[in-house]
Amino acid sequence: MPDEGPVRTILRMRAREGCVEAFEAAWRVAAEEISRTQGSLRQELIRDADDPQTFLIVSDWRDQEALDAFGPSAAREQLTAALRDLRESGEKNTYEVLSTVVGRGPGIRVRVTVTVPQGEEAAYEKAYRKVAERMRGTPGHVREELLREPGTGTYHIFAEWLDEASFEAWTDDQSHLDQTAPLIQYICENFERATYHIVARPQESPQPGGGVVQAAPRPQPVARVEPVAAKPAAPSAERSTVDSSTDVLVVGAGPAGLTAAIELARRGVPCRLVEKRPDAAGTADKAIGVQCRTMEIWENLGIVREAMDAGIWLHGQTVFVNGRQTHQVDWDLPDLPYAHVGLPQYETENILTKCLAGHGVRVERGTELKEFTQDADGVTAYLVGADGRAETVRAQYLVGADGAHSTVRQKLGLTFEGGMGMFPQLFMLGDVDLDWSMPEGHLLRFIHVEDDEMKGMLVCVPLKGRNRYRVATLAPPRLQAEIGSNPIPPGFQAEYDPPSLADIQVVLDELAPEPTTASNLRWSSIFRIKHGIVDRYRQGRAFVVGDAAHLHPPAGGQGMNTGIQDAWNLGWKLALACGGDAAPALLDSYEAERRPAGKAIVDRAVKIAFTDEMDMDDEREQFLLEMQMTLSYAGSPLVGAHGDAFDGGPQPGDRAPDAHDLRRFGVGHPTRLFELTRGTAHTLLVHADGATPQDEYAGFDKLAEKVRGFVNIYVLASPDADVPAGLDVPVLRDASGTFRAAYGLRGTGAYLIRPDGHVGFRTSPVAAEALDAHLAGIFALGGTDSFHQGGNA
Repeated sequence: MPDEGPVRTILRMRAREGCVEAFEAAWRVAAEEISRTQGSLRQELIRDADDPQTFLIVSDWRDQEALDAFGPSAAREQLTAALRDLRESGEKNTYEVLSTVVGRGPGIRVRVTVTVPQGEEAAYEKAYRKVAERMRGTPGHVREELLREPGTGTYHIFAEWLDEASFEAWTDDQSHLDQTAPLIQYICENFERATYHIVARPQESPQPGGGVVQAAPRPQPVARVEPVAAKPAAPSAERSTVDSSTDVLVVGAGPAGLTAAIELARRGVPCRLVEKRPDAAGTADKAIGVQCRTMEIWENLGIVREAMDAGIWLHGQTVFVNGRQTHQVDWDLPDLPYAHVGLPQYETENILTKCLAGHGVRVERGTELKEFTQDADGVTAYLVGADGRAETVRAQYLVGADGAHSTVRQKLGLTFEGGMGMFPQLFMLGDVDLDWSMPEGHLLRFIHVEDDEMKGMLVCVPLKGRNRYRVATLAPPRLQAEIGSNPIPPGFQAEYDPPSLADIQVVLDELAPEPTTASNLRWSSIFRIKHGIVDRYRQGRAFVVGDAAHLHPPAGGQGMNTGIQDAWNLGWKLALACGGDAAPALLDSYEAERRPAGKAIVDRAVKIAFTDEMDMDDEREQFLLEMQMTLSYAGSPLVGAHGDAFDGGPQPGDRAPDAHDLRRFGVGHPTRLFELTRGTAHTLLVHADGATPQDEYAGFDKLAEKVRGFVNIYVLASPDADVPAGLDVPVLRDASGTFRAAYGLRGTGAYLIRPDGHVGFRTSPVAAEALDAHLAGIFALGGTDSFHQGGNA
């Protein structure tokens, strides 16, 4: 037989009675070794459909020489020895491979890239082999290989699928988590995925000395087709169409949409907030954690007292792994303005709705966005109201806060990076009473780990009321079996029977470390969410915020809090733009700042969902990270600095910390720094001390004259500063040095605090020209030497 081409050996073997499973296991162990042999192309085990004891062992080799070399090898002996006592008979045939047709159609390639920490390479490769074995026989899955960049911890998985539909069907099937579980801890961070269409496979070409080689196809990225803004027909309705206009149309009245509307309304910007749901939520069916940073935002909005009165303080977190307590962290950090609050989302929405009404805007419920188009001057939207009346609305800008099923996102053609539903999960949630002796006010997390894989998890978050908790856990086998592999959209599922008290009790019996009984089930649901982040946060005059932009697993309450911060960042920028006071690139900074933050938070939330949450040595630092207190916009085009006379302090883009014991003449009590920065304007904080010369104070007056009208300015003077009388700038004494210490000042300097509470610019010594240049990137210039005077103060 010619030896210049690939050859295939087929062994037909019949396993002994009762030895079928052992036969398969023995083959897998041996095949793993054989696959590493020089010249081995493929090892495959096939079972006779009519006779489950009969197998075909298919082995492809580069050429006859490679097969001959395998004959006397240790790998062959391992295979022979492993199967000898498990089979009744066997026969062997070898064939020359003349031609191969692979798959059907051109197919697709999916590339997954991950960088693993140093020292974990062997564990990652072991986990990959386990997943690869589980992938065998997956419908539509053709082949894949693992590659490593030499000298690094970066790996690439190239997986070939018959078509995109097969791949998407697999990702939509929640059962695929069982296949990929060993890799989840590695793909929570530094994870990238791309899909390529195989557009051609070059013909096999002769090689020197005979044989053939098939050129590797060159993957072509799938082109993203931008939506064409063709004007749709206005929606039909029983009633006549009316026309109206506003500055900003906000779609979706969840926490993100409400926050966006409040930020616009309190600045006097005309806006409308429409919501498809006819009624406000009335059950604890969504997020229940309000983070420390969100509480600071609510203080600025004037609603923090309402939140404290309606919610419950969360005192800490306790983590159990396999029934053993591994962590107990106290969240009582006295240097933070507020702690973490447990508050059902329907209460959050109620508080925000009342706040918005106080600014003269009501939620238009039962009103649905059907279509919209954009042009250079604005957005034209087509709405249908609760009464069936169609309406055409003209707005300068559109904000899509319409959640996981966002119409705005769909109409803009935004896609999820790496696809949506990378690791879909089916959860059940319930609101119950638990009769246990766990620490009061602690978020409780129970994890069952087996063979380095998470087999079970239960999260219990305190609610207001004695021993009342929201429990979240993976759906039980009963519900998994009922739903099967049916695709489930994100969100709560009303079409399936809700979990019962007995379903929740089963999980408690398995995971809670002490006998616990659940009672008084008030509400429950099956919950499905796909996690990911869209490729863009802005297209033209339309923006997405909250779940319309990013989806999270239900861990840590990240989704709602992140959406609120999206709107908090966008609101003041949109207000300036609507008034004609924004610099040309100001609105671009929304995506530049919020999308990297959203990506980091999504990745973090995925990691929390699948691992022992306490993964940092510094528990305080981890808490601040989870609460988004250390989130920074460093690197944003909208932040900057001049000079280096600082001893620490917040960097440009960091959250501006509070400071206490500021004294103002005529005020009989200390003032907090947050009282100065509260409101809708930028705030310039100028520090002076005993070394500040008198002529520099005159410069402060000139600076105040220039920025007055769009920036509030204060001089914060140390106790030894010689402040001249008649200074035309408000002066407060930094009586205890708390401002100087918190902001790292060692002389004259200034911090510009943005309306969202982040440091926009800092300078030491104070450089008016550098500050002018920075402000020119925020505000529209009204002339050569002065800023536009119509800004929001």
